[in-house]
Amino acid sequence: MAGDSNASDTTERSREFPGLPEKRTSRIPLVLTLGLLTVLGSGGFAWLVVQRGRPDQPVAAPEASGSPKFVAHLEGFTVNLADPEETHFLRVTMDVGLDQLPEGVAPDKIATALPIARIRDSILQVLTMCKANELLTSSGKTQLKKNLLDSLNRNLPELHIRDVYFTEFLVQR
Repeated sequence: MAGDSNASDTTERSREFPGLPEKRTSRIPLVLTLGLLTVLGSGGFAWLVVQRGRPDQPVAAPEASGSPKFVAHLEGFTVNLADPEETHFLRVTMDVGLDQLPEGVAPDKIATALPIARIRDSILQVLTMCKANELLTSSGKTQLKKNLLDSLNRNLPELHIRDVYFTEFLVQR
């Protein structure tokens, strides 16, 4: 009987609107629409949750007492090591962490305002005294950092260098 009422609905529609095709009852567009709305709604909700946790204005990270305020990148060094039996090389690139800038130096001009020749000379004095086997251990790298800091702060006390960061470290034997 349900089929009879459906057939009578179709004939009544075709009499009222003669050019209209017969009514099809496909659920595919409905399912696709609901799926799309679900995906968009979920994405919008996730975006709101993420945005809610962000402050409106950028906030400066609090300074840790152990980290330097400024970091200056130095060009790489390639040196012969002090191994008497064979020729070994060290290629190292590093950054130095400073507590304060020299007077009158803006933070964005740090690389051009530092006494690079004096810094490189202090570093080279230490690097050329190292031996390959020592540098291959973690304690050797730690000792090298300590020696570099001592040399830099002895020769350039006005810079207040706090730390040395190796960004590339290669020993060729």
